[in-house]
Amino acid sequence: MRLRGLPFLLLFLAACAPVPKTEPAPPRPQSPKVLLHVVRPGETLYRVALYFGTSVEALMSANGLTSTRIHPGQRLIFPWPKAARFYERGTASWYGPGFHGRRTASGERFDQEALTAAHPHLPFGTRVLVRRKDTGEVVVVRINDRGPFKKGRIIDLSYAAARAIGMDRSGTAPVALYLLP
Repeated sequence: MRLRGLPFLLLFLAACAPVPKTEPAPPRPQSPKVLLHVVRPGETLYRVALYFGTSVEALMSANGLTSTRIHPGQRLIFPWPKAARFYERGTASWYGPGFHGRRTASGERFDQEALTAAHPHLPFGTRVLVRRKDTGEVVVVRINDRGPFKKGRIIDLSYAAARAIGMDRSGTAPVALYLLP
C-alpha cells in the first residue's frame, strides 16, 4: 500500500528540483546557398555546366573533381550566384515535341533540346535561374517565347530544361525564379 504513492512523490520531487542554468547555444553559422543537381543517366559534366550557366572548370572546382567523369545519382553543387535576384514563385510546366521547329514569339525556331523557356512578360534574352522548390535542383534558361497560357503557371520550360530539373515525367513542379545579369 505504501508503494502506491511513491511514483507520485518522486514526480513531485523531480518537478521541484532546481533547473540547472544553461548557456544559450551560439547561433549556428548560415551555410552558403548552393545549387544542387543530381546527375541522370547519360548526362555529362559539360551538359551539367550548361544547366548551371557556368564553366566545366568552375563546376569541377566547386565539387573537388579531378576528372570530368560523373555517374548517375551523383550530387553536384555550385555556389549560389551573388547577382541572382528573386523574381517570383509558382508552378512551372514544360513543352516540347509538338512545338519543335516552330517559330517562337521572339522569331527564332523552337529547339526542345535547348535550355530555353516561355514567360508571359520577361524580355526576350533574359537569363533566369529556375529552382525546383521540392528538390532544390536548378537550371538556367533563356527566355525566347511567350506563355504559359494555362492559369496558375508562371513559366513554360523547354523539354531539355524540364529534364534537367527532373520534371519531364511529372509535367509540372513548384519553382522559384531568379533573374541573372
